[in-house]
Amino acid sequence: MTAPPSFRLVVSQLRPRKGGVDHNLARVATEAEGWAGRAEVVVLPETFLSGYFVEGGIEAVALTGDELVARLGSPPDHAPDLILGAYERVHGAFHNTAFHLEPADGRWRIVHRHRKSFLPTYGVFDEARFVTPGREVRAYDTRFGRMGLLICEEMLHSIPPTLLALDGAEVVVALAASPARDFAPGHPVPGNLERWDVAGRAITLEHGSWLAVAQAVGSEGGRLFAGGSVVYGPGGTIDARATLFREHHLEVEIDRGRVHRQRIRSPLLADLRDALPHLLPAMTDHSGSDPVPPSEVGARPAADSLSVPESVARPDAIPSLELNLPLVEEALVSFLEDEVRRRRGFHRVVVGVSGGVDSAVTLALAVRAFGVEAVHPILLPYATSAPESLDHARLLCEMLGVEPRIIPITDGVDAYIDAEEPELSPLRRGNLAARYRALVLWDQSARHDALVLGTGNKSERLLGYFTWHADDSPPVNPLGDLYKTQVLALARHLDIPEPIVGKPPSADLVEGVHDEDEIGVSYAVADPILAGLLEGFTPRELVAMDFGADDVERVRSRLEGTHWKRALPTVAMISSTGIGDFYLRPVDF
Repeated sequence: MTAPPSFRLVVSQLRPRKGGVDHNLARVATEAEGWAGRAEVVVLPETFLSGYFVEGGIEAVALTGDELVARLGSPPDHAPDLILGAYERVHGAFHNTAFHLEPADGRWRIVHRHRKSFLPTYGVFDEARFVTPGREVRAYDTRFGRMGLLICEEMLHSIPPTLLALDGAEVVVALAASPARDFAPGHPVPGNLERWDVAGRAITLEHGSWLAVAQAVGSEGGRLFAGGSVVYGPGGTIDARATLFREHHLEVEIDRGRVHRQRIRSPLLADLRDALPHLLPAMTDHSGSDPVPPSEVGARPAADSLSVPESVARPDAIPSLELNLPLVEEALVSFLEDEVRRRRGFHRVVVGVSGGVDSAVTLALAVRAFGVEAVHPILLPYATSAPESLDHARLLCEMLGVEPRIIPITDGVDAYIDAEEPELSPLRRGNLAARYRALVLWDQSARHDALVLGTGNKSERLLGYFTWHADDSPPVNPLGDLYKTQVLALARHLDIPEPIVGKPPSADLVEGVHDEDEIGVSYAVADPILAGLLEGFTPRELVAMDFGADDVERVRSRLEGTHWKRALPTVAMISSTGIGDFYLRPVDF
């Protein structure tokens, strides 16, 4: 059958329900019904049927190809082809697979399946622990021409797309679940998507093919997928891009004639095809040279020399802490919507409002995400709280249009102190008050059937400057990956009143004591030092960058001495089903 000169391809950038295979299959069926007669190919992102970060839950969500076809049911009349991602079960092993399905004789038929070969296992990724790699990359024929499939990291390597092009693919479809990171000012998309643009434009420029990338969208346990699905045209053009952090249908007319014209205009693929037979023998003929042993090609450095793969090695200088604040705001609002409402099923939130900048930013983001009626600000003054804290909290609530509830905690805290610990130190009193505040917030969450939001920032978390099982107890925190200086910048972007933003940061539990008095260094100094340490710079290198030696040592010491506060309780593992060691399920599964 002769393929048509063009066809309509739709990238359905949809949020999956984590672990909800039946729900997600129903959405696929709805997409097929909705685009029947209107599009020829509909594409959904990587592992759409289950979500990506399923870890030890993979056995519960994986399907065989036959199960996928059976559970999708019958295709509608004039149904489009479907390309979608799923975890596939094959003879006791699991693969991250892209399926191409077409309607045939009243049922779906698998035209081609591609199993992901490059399994990222670094940083936030642990895919090779749970998934078996595929061992084949090839193009295949469809009723719309010759196509090829890639999954996520495969597109960032030069060889897989080149193999597809050499095998005749005119249209390449890549399914991806790339967590958003690096929100630099002046950049319209997160840094990970810019990296995809570099690869996508290079692939289509060199090979003259079409490339459609379906990116995941939504939040999985705090890993934000930005969406931003994109279609690159032959010659390196960006023909269409989906919105960020929202569901979107990206419709593109795939003109196969553009492939032919581009390959004539720029015959790079033909040149490669001609040269390759002569180049390949040179890869195995090393006469007269001292080749690098295959075992050392691309080998990762020893663990004690570099803690991250070379592909994400540290930069030459500490990255700027400046952010694209509108994009960060959009990302955090989307995060709250996903993690509170969609993942955990809550429609209201409780926020402890102290009059400080962190809780102010959290409250402002919550109002943007859920609306004023669904947000319950709780003000919890203690006897030693600064008088202006209550005024600032009221000012913020008035500005945002939310109705606060004031619950003084002095009597409750002091009842314990007077009866049991009259000699309590100011430090213990402060920690006691912080934990009492958490107790009240959780009780209020039960009263309102609402979820408590956390307000702690990244600087406090890294420095261990928080009360364990108090400030860190809420399960959802929008600010936990923002340094304090970044929170201040976001606060100004959100128009938080200047009296709140401009005052010295304080836990407001010990009279007259501010954060920087106890930490011993200002956040303006601590944040870049923390950023440098996390990027792998040594204290000696940071001192050479004109940071004070005492400041560097103080920050390093607090960072290294407080890892235990950032982890779950240490449990003695005495079984082969230890939670978090053998029993590995993500928080949102």
